[in-house]
Amino acid sequence: MSGMHELLAGIGVGLVGGLTSGFMGTSPGGGLVIFCVLLLGAEQHIAQGTSLIAQVPPTGLAGVRRYWHGGNRSPLQWIIWIGIGFLVGGAGGGYVAAAVTDAILQWTYVVYLVALIAALVLRRERKDGGSEAGDQDKLPWLPLLLIGMLAGFSSGFMGIGGGLAITVGLAAGLRVPQHQAQLVSLIFSVIPTNIPAAWIYWSKGLMVGWPAIIGILAGLWVGTDLGARMANGVSKSVLRRTMIGLVSLMALYMAHKALT
Repeated sequence: MSGMHELLAGIGVGLVGGLTSGFMGTSPGGGLVIFCVLLLGAEQHIAQGTSLIAQVPPTGLAGVRRYWHGGNRSPLQWIIWIGIGFLVGGAGGGYVAAAVTDAILQWTYVVYLVALIAALVLRRERKDGGSEAGDQDKLPWLPLLLIGMLAGFSSGFMGIGGGLAITVGLAAGLRVPQHQAQLVSLIFSVIPTNIPAAWIYWSKGLMVGWPAIIGILAGLWVGTDLGARMANGVSKSVLRRTMIGLVSLMALYMAHKALT
């Protein structure tokens, strides 16, 4: 594939991953792994390394700004505890991933996505209320730390950025409103907590060429802004149903890849 073709394919990957990231409020890794494999013909380890490396620059900043302007906020202590857990889990996940086969990574990816789908489906809708904000600020630190460790491990092991785990953990596990959970997830696409995991993949040469990476970064910046703008215009129930549908499609595609 020529440099221009890699650049154009990377832009396409970035736009799709960015739209998914901005609309669902997840870091762009999950979509990037799928579409790196699909459009760039990359093997699983290379796709995951590319995904993590592309997430080091703050490509989600435009999406964070859109959610912030939409009136969503995130207490600082949430970011601190999730961030600590993310750093620890990310390094461990990266080392484990380097030691297993593509097939194991693919099937782990499928199981992980199915578990997230189940959490979203089983989650009961929360009624809006005026007392929510005060209750949310008092979330215990241990669940936040565990969410961060799970997100970090999934980021390092599967190259998916950890945003899905953060969004689902906060929304389905700790009953945080969907838009606010998605804002917190996108914040972690701005804070480079995945650097330890990205470095492990980088040091082993598990990444596509630089033209593709440059295209991915450009597409992510634009796509995340557009996706977040769309998300602010729909209800939390629509966001939840859309996330279930998209994650289901990702799980089906990865199951197909693992079987072929």
